[in-house]
Amino acid sequence: MRLRVLAAVFAACLTAASQTQSLTVEKLVAFVESSQKLISEGKMTDLDLARFLAKVKLTERLDDAVIEDLQGKGAGPKTIQALNHLHELSQGLTVAVPLPVKLPPKPIPPPSSEEQAAIIGEVREYSLSYSKNLPDFICTQVTRRFAAPKPGTRYGGRPGGEPSWQKQDELTIRLSYFDQKENYKLILVNSTPATQDYSSLGGSTSSGDFGTMLKEVFEPSSEARFEWDHWGTLRGQRVMAFSYTVSQARSQYHIMVKDAHLDIITGYHGLIEVDKDAHAVLRLTMVADTIPPDYPIKKADEVLDYDFTDISGKTFLLPLKGVLSSDAGDYLTRNILEFHMYRKYSAESEIKYDEDISSTPAPLSEDKTKETTDQKAPAKKK
Repeated sequence: MRLRVLAAVFAACLTAASQTQSLTVEKLVAFVESSQKLISEGKMTDLDLARFLAKVKLTERLDDAVIEDLQGKGAGPKTIQALNHLHELSQGLTVAVPLPVKLPPKPIPPPSSEEQAAIIGEVREYSLSYSKNLPDFICTQVTRRFAAPKPGTRYGGRPGGEPSWQKQDELTIRLSYFDQKENYKLILVNSTPATQDYSSLGGSTSSGDFGTMLKEVFEPSSEARFEWDHWGTLRGQRVMAFSYTVSQARSQYHIMVKDAHLDIITGYHGLIEVDKDAHAVLRLTMVADTIPPDYPIKKADEVLDYDFTDISGKTFLLPLKGVLSSDAGDYLTRNILEFHMYRKYSAESEIKYDEDISSTPAPLSEDKTKETTDQKAPAKKK
């Protein structure tokens, strides 16, 4: 908003260039800094700014240090020439109050190596018993599937550009969890009643998101290596992020190409983001590595967000949203999974569910999965 105001002031000044503008040093600095963005966007020139500064009358003395700072931030030669002229004209004025120096917040140090080991131990214990501690429940899983030509290919645009994602379909699925087993029933495809089983769907699909991902990372047989990564904030909760790595020899991570009847196991790495106080996992990231170069899938990764959810008056940590991405060489796929309407499972609730679901829940707000990452502090030696 400040930039728009300053841009509007600048436009007004150009139309009334004969009028002298009185500015404090602070306002002059803010104006010049904001104008640099307009210059970089081609909406004005260094000469335009210099001509305006020629009509400025300062109310305070302009010091060399201020001009040097503006030059370091990209002010052009004509602007610097105009500022030097203002410096000479303002020498008889009082010294401006020094501008406040905005220092970056001091990084919070990571937990000690002993604290990190204790936290990982707690999370491991929780994750290995996660599925056993879940109640029987039923919920709505909405999967929106997207595809795009890979940038740099014939139809994908310039290399390094953003993919042109096109929505392929929208699946509404009844997901029930009973006796520690998941069951998927396809209810709607693009808001139309489904006529096929979930297991027979083509394209990219996933299952086992509730406990399998967590369990595989923390299984002792996985021998995952954990290291401190950063502090952050996720859904208003302070989180501790740890990176981890699981080698291919210890992995259970499958990448399947159903149409070609291909199935490989790869190593993987990623992040776990743990609530600072409850030590519950709020986000898990998995990125496949050691994929053979001749395999149809070149890259694959998953992000799964968990949130605290009420079921029959009790709170449980359950999946909120997942994103599954893959690179098949010439094209990319992205599945966005969202979980809605959790309720306690029973035979009656399953029947009633099928009667009630006639439309797909609206997408979750992006703020629900937006993380603020703190500046990293040096990791403590272990």
